[in-house]
Amino acid sequence: MKRIVFPSLLLAAAPALAEVSYPVVDTMQTRCFDSVGTVIDCPLEGEALYGQDAQYSRTPASYSDNGDGTVADDVTTLVWQRTPENERYQYPDALAYCSDLELGGRTDWRVPSIKELYSLADNRGELMKPEEGAPTPYIDTSVFDFYYPDGQMAFAGQYWSATLYVKGPVQNGRNQAAFGFNFADGHIKAYGTGLDFYTGAAAQGGVTGPDGTAPGNYVRCVSGDEGVYGVNDFVDNGDGTVTDEATGRMWQQADDGTRREWEDALAYCEALDLAGYDDWILPNSKELQSIVDYRRTGFPAIDETFFSITQETVTLDFWTSTTFGDWKNYANVIAFGQALGKAGEQTDYTDWHGAGAQRSSIKTIIGQEATDDTTCSVNACDYNRSDNLVRCMR
Repeated sequence: MKRIVFPSLLLAAAPALAEVSYPVVDTMQTRCFDSVGTVIDCPLEGEALYGQDAQYSRTPASYSDNGDGTVADDVTTLVWQRTPENERYQYPDALAYCSDLELGGRTDWRVPSIKELYSLADNRGELMKPEEGAPTPYIDTSVFDFYYPDGQMAFAGQYWSATLYVKGPVQNGRNQAAFGFNFADGHIKAYGTGLDFYTGAAAQGGVTGPDGTAPGNYVRCVSGDEGVYGVNDFVDNGDGTVTDEATGRMWQQADDGTRREWEDALAYCEALDLAGYDDWILPNSKELQSIVDYRRTGFPAIDETFFSITQETVTLDFWTSTTFGDWKNYANVIAFGQALGKAGEQTDYTDWHGAGAQRSSIKTIIGQEATDDTTCSVNACDYNRSDNLVRCMR
């Protein structure tokens, strides 16, 4: 049976691996699903749909409540605010709030980077309809407090990160954006800061509220060395693979240019024989997001010194092995190209959510009442397709 071993499981036997500095926390997904969203017994190796998120052991999340309003992440060593303020902040106000925070004897609080924030994502979450029971947020509520928004749509649970979107304006204007994670609906997206991308002044023609400001997001502050967690250390192995010595993962250097539905993406990685290794798998959401380069000002959102993407298209969504909690006939994707959407009177898609977003795509359109290009909510429609690109990992 194929076995996957990660550095955290080997530290006692191989002290040299302690150099790993970017531990990727498990998504905590524990169930397997078919392509139409039905919960199934996890397949055996060689069977269809083998290789899902739940079938491979990663470093599990582990938290310690410090009893002083803070929570220590035992894996990443970051310290988090346990109970955020139950109010939305404009982006500059969120930065100021965390900078001024004094909590648990600490004064070095800040807004987390998107990779730090995403480390808290718990993919056992699901936003259910009221008649179906209580929703479960995408965060461990045994240690973290979380509020669904009062008097607003239940899925509006976006939290700021400090990671600005540097590739261009988003949505339908000149909006500057910063990434955030939505702990209510399980997505990374770029949210308008209310400022103009080009000038830094108040945005014109963008998505704003009645008082001319952006809607704002919640914020959960973090304490810990800035610019350490989430930093990659890539090595080109010269054999079609790249190792990230910060995480201990090895990656397929170039995708094969073929778009696949989710079941075929799982099978492709399970069958891949590359550089003398046959234990490749489809990465989960956090693993694939770990190689996003949020600093690049151009597309794609990946370090092209080490990686290549074969397709020259606007949309470069890559599959993960993680089923999307809200709609289990969807699986998570990471957008390395523009994350397209539209709203209101828009007729054309624009880069609504930003390269580096984590969204979700329908696993297959076979046997389902679905289109292959649009997924809509009450606010906007996202471009969506059932065949996405694949980059395998071991």
